[in-house]
Amino acid sequence: MIERYTRPEMGAIWEPHNRFAKWLEVEVLVCEAMAQEGMIPQKSLDTIKEKAEFSIDRIQEIEEEVKHDIIAFLTNVEEYVGPDARFIHLGLTSSDILDTALALQLKEAMLMIIDDVHNLLAVLKERAFEHKNTVMIGRSHGIHAEPITFGLKLAVWYSEMKRNLNRLEQALDVIGYGKISGAVGTFANIPPQIEKYVCDHLGLKPAAISTQIIQRDRHAQYFTALAILAGSIEKIAVEIRHLQRTEVGEVEEAFAAGQKGSSAMPHKKNPIGSENISGLARLVRSYALAAMENIPLWHERDISHSSVERVIAPDSTILIDYMLNRLTRMLKNLVVYSKTMAENLETLKGLIFSQQVLLALIAKGCARQHAYSLVQRVSLQAWHGEESFKELLGGDPDIQKYLDKKEIEEIFSLNYHLRHVEEIFARVF
Repeated sequence: MIERYTRPEMGAIWEPHNRFAKWLEVEVLVCEAMAQEGMIPQKSLDTIKEKAEFSIDRIQEIEEEVKHDIIAFLTNVEEYVGPDARFIHLGLTSSDILDTALALQLKEAMLMIIDDVHNLLAVLKERAFEHKNTVMIGRSHGIHAEPITFGLKLAVWYSEMKRNLNRLEQALDVIGYGKISGAVGTFANIPPQIEKYVCDHLGLKPAAISTQIIQRDRHAQYFTALAILAGSIEKIAVEIRHLQRTEVGEVEEAFAAGQKGSSAMPHKKNPIGSENISGLARLVRSYALAAMENIPLWHERDISHSSVERVIAPDSTILIDYMLNRLTRMLKNLVVYSKTMAENLETLKGLIFSQQVLLALIAKGCARQHAYSLVQRVSLQAWHGEESFKELLGGDPDIQKYLDKKEIEEIFSLNYHLRHVEEIFARVF
């Protein structure tokens, strides 16, 4: 199921080949910088650049023995390079390579996610304008409130996704830092200009200061941005689920030819895409908490964050990519039942105009609390009786002291509620 909605490029970011290729890229750039500084022979650099290679199978074989991924990687590269490999990783610590390469992977993933959000925004905008004037009931606490349009609902989602886009771009900037500063960040065995050279060539910025690692508040911000995005995605999915309920029936996930909804009940058409997204959002949110737990490490570094990141980095980015692509397809193909929306507006027999009656009474000089009591009394009669709210208002002597039947009739107008839709759309889009 995941593969259907996730681009293969996202998964490839976290495959061993890409990870080791980035490690090697960092190591070779360090050698280039050191050769420019006269720290290693140019001839050795030429050999390193010509021969440096790796074998995933061989690295795994060596790691079985040494129990250290970077050492296994370096040992394998040395097998390709020969004696000049003594200049590779000179003065470095493992995290110089790991953290700088991880920044590259997280940047790659975020750029894809940002692209996904742009695609979602385009669909939200298209469908919002399509349904700008598709009138439906607005709900608060799950209860009918006042009229809105389905386009307004989509516009709210669009606006929220724009804020998510801003957060993702901020996270992209915050994560785009590398470090080549040695075992405790003091540049004891390798000068700062090496770090600058490497980061410049990788499209990263050098961390102003580091310990053995890049500080994990950066990563926490990155994964929190994904968690907030997951929350927004789920918010849309939950709304679709509510609107697809049999008792509501206002929208429906597209149901393909030959699709089956239930093994027991042939009639079922379930919102499985939205439910799937709701479940996955819980995972992404939990990964943000794990990233926050990674911030307080011992002294200049411990290794407790490493195992966490090996799970949350690929999982969060792959899941978000999946969720965004699936939601985009769902919204693009979402079936909208405008006729049912119009019918549902009448469910409460006109009670959705109660605030306008309240305001009209106040405008005629009725004290607010007295007006509220009058409208509530008539509202409850309409709620539990056969007559409509408008009919009951027209026959109520207390209401008639302030409003005649013509004035009451004018109150029951959808145009009153929707007269600012164009202005709202202009503000959003």
